[in-house]
Amino acid sequence: MFGFVGIALTFAMVFGGYILAGGKMAVITHSLPFEMMMIGGAAVGSYLLSNDSAVLKHTLGGIMRAFRGARWTESDNRDLLCLLFQLLRLARTNPVELEEHIENPSSSTIFQAYPRILADDSAVTLIADTLRSASLNYDDPYQVEDMLARRISLMNEEALHVPHALQNTADALPALGIVAAVLGVIKTMGAIDQPPAVLGGMIGGALVGTFLGVFLAYGLVAPLSQRLTAVIRQDQAFHDIIKSVLIAGLHQHATSLCVEVGRQSAPEHLRPSFADVENALREMKKAA
Repeated sequence: MFGFVGIALTFAMVFGGYILAGGKMAVITHSLPFEMMMIGGAAVGSYLLSNDSAVLKHTLGGIMRAFRGARWTESDNRDLLCLLFQLLRLARTNPVELEEHIENPSSSTIFQAYPRILADDSAVTLIADTLRSASLNYDDPYQVEDMLARRISLMNEEALHVPHALQNTADALPALGIVAAVLGVIKTMGAIDQPPAVLGGMIGGALVGTFLGVFLAYGLVAPLSQRLTAVIRQDQAFHDIIKSVLIAGLHQHATSLCVEVGRQSAPEHLRPSFADVENALREMKKAA
């Protein structure tokens, strides 16, 4: 919602100020289709050239994600802690039964109680693989922590490919605007015998290219890249909670302490309160 408000405010302030200052929109609207074709087309072409199919496939989804905002909320973090509490407790009391849950999470009654988490393949796979490693006696907490750190780092790096690609495009747009402006100047020089009024309109049209490149870069694409980066980083904290709880479990801490370690690792504005988590665990135990 705020993203659309920001775009509307940007356009209103830029073009509203131009019009109030006595600027004529006819100069911009006449040149805009051609300048947009050159600048936008070159930007899309360079984006296709500089990125692989994985980035291209996730670009549209990434843009939509920037407007939707972060996926995980405070209640999701609380549910994650409850899920991990159940799995750790089961791992200590009945490891054989745990295997049924981690080998087929989609049919697990524990995972099914948290459909939003179950729908996220990366989170479910991270939990299942780590618990499976422990069941195979790969239970050195430091080795598992190093493995998880490298795996999460790789996942985070891959998730940031789209905002990095968008930022590179934003960096290139002012230069592409200059290219369009230079072509406009070349066109103007080819009509140097025309009267000043005509030449003035042609020069104004050429300058639209410079304006458009800078405006798209710093008014739209770069903020979009920064917003998407912030959303991704906020969602990445979900994986850090998983890591914190499971590593604490491998250190053989009490299950309730493992949950508290995970709660403390959540971002402050998304961290459920101690009482909230305790109440959720109490209700879960009653239901069981």
